[in-house]
Amino acid sequence: MSIHNPVYPPKADLLAASQKPIAAWITTSALVSMLVGVVVFAAGLFTSPDRIWRAFHFHWLYFSAISSGGVMFVAIFRIVTARWSRSIARMMEGYVAFLPVSWLFLVLSTTIGGEHIFPWVADVNSLPNSERVFWLGNHTFFALREIGIVTVLYALQIWFVYNSLRIDVAQLPEWGAKWGAGLRARMRAGWGEERRELHNQHSVQGKIAVAMAIIFGFGWMMLHYDLSMALDVFFFSTLWGWWSFMTGILGFLMSFSLIFFMWRKHFSNPVIDEILGDQQIHDLGKLRFAWTAFWGYTTFAQLLIIWYGNIGEETHFFRLRLISPWLPVTFSVLMLAFIAPFPGLISKAAKMFIPTNILFAVVSLLGTYLQRYIEVYPSLYGVPTEGVPFGWQELGMAAMYFGIWIICYTQFFAAFPRLRISWMTSKYRDEVQIPVDVRTMEPLPAHE
Repeated sequence: MSIHNPVYPPKADLLAASQKPIAAWITTSALVSMLVGVVVFAAGLFTSPDRIWRAFHFHWLYFSAISSGGVMFVAIFRIVTARWSRSIARMMEGYVAFLPVSWLFLVLSTTIGGEHIFPWVADVNSLPNSERVFWLGNHTFFALREIGIVTVLYALQIWFVYNSLRIDVAQLPEWGAKWGAGLRARMRAGWGEERRELHNQHSVQGKIAVAMAIIFGFGWMMLHYDLSMALDVFFFSTLWGWWSFMTGILGFLMSFSLIFFMWRKHFSNPVIDEILGDQQIHDLGKLRFAWTAFWGYTTFAQLLIIWYGNIGEETHFFRLRLISPWLPVTFSVLMLAFIAPFPGLISKAAKMFIPTNILFAVVSLLGTYLQRYIEVYPSLYGVPTEGVPFGWQELGMAAMYFGIWIICYTQFFAAFPRLRISWMTSKYRDEVQIPVDVRTMEPLPAHE
């Protein structure tokens, strides 16, 4: 299949091949994981509320940035009109299913859990100057700001995926879990002639994607400044936001590689193998290598500038993470997120060989997980005398978030089409590269 002019199987074959039920054991295992985590969270509220809320917050940063980054990546495909991504984009859109849960969890952590997570909520006098007192000292202003950012961003991302789903739901036979029947009916309402609707939806998605890109970049930088960097009330780095939200996109690419192989194995038929083939594996490998390189660049650039400036209010942040007991964790982040995957992903053979492909994805995911940990915990715990605080509270929150994420993702695909079938089979799919006025279907002048 040529990447520049892909040829896809017929619609009926794609539809039949993609509707295989998701194995029940996956949902069952995720439900057990979630329930274990909920029990741990409840126990932590009674025995160690500070510790459990901090673990809750650290995992929120990890899973939310990955999920939001996944939807943003699909929007990037739309902005650059990446036709090669049509066979995999819907699998990425499933990351949107976690966003409503992420929104709710942020509301909980910034309101109920605020005094346990953020030092200035419990003691506003811990803030070093009037500027930070203004920005962080008013808890209501702080909570509304964070909730407002994710509300706007998540609304755009859900709207984007809704419009993408509508193209398939409106043109394919009714199928999917009962909980999504009302949404599917709403998507079909008002659907018109295929050619006109494809042009219209392509245009709408383009506008949403551009707005999303702006809000995503600005919003996640602000969120990481407030929810991660500001946990150390004396530290500041202008590169922090870029470094942190790009970590989320790197985590998304690595996690999606694992999901991609799981979908291939789940479908396991010649029709799907034709559209989820070596070309997609190679392209995903190249994207993972690029983001690994960029992560290494932003990490080194931030460290170099702070080391060269040698200002106490900046260097203390890294000094804390480069002494016992945090040093092994910091070193592990560097090894797992960059030093191991970077040389490995250079090789085309390593990208194409599934065992090494999976190995580097798992290694990098563990590295970015530990990065979130080292962002948050040293700022809150200083130099603990009994080793790094990683125990049943952190493991329980990892189980809860992972279980909820898997349930959200699988339920999304139990209710909606698993592939962008219309974009792969419609005879008008490439015509949308030339914008038209959807009222007259005449091409728009170049300046418009």
